[in-house]
Amino acid sequence: MKRLFSATLNSLRGLGCGIRHEAAIREEAILLVVGIPLGLVVAPSVAWYVAMIGSLLILLAVELLNTAVESLADYVTREWHSEIGKIKDFGSAAVFCGLCLAGLTWLTAIALRFGLL
Repeated sequence: MKRLFSATLNSLRGLGCGIRHEAAIREEAILLVVGIPLGLVVAPSVAWYVAMIGSLLILLAVELLNTAVESLADYVTREWHSEIGKIKDFGSAAVFCGLCLAGLTWLTAIALRFGLL
């Protein structure tokens, strides 16, 4: 139980640090906070609500991982290096995929809710 408590504290500390210091994490956390009540209104069913909020959680998780990789790369060297540039681009592409997933999930749910599909 102590390990679970410590892991939870570490996770919350990391999330708080990310929100304080990284604009992209802050924006996606705001999306999640707004999406939780908005999803209750928009979601066509409970399953859709879970998918909608889940997609925002996945997006936030991917952004946190991308930020961690970029921070580690910057810690290793501040100089431009083509391989580190590619690594950062991979992280950015992962975030883009998460954004596409969240957008597709939310747009489909909205379309279903308003009878467009």
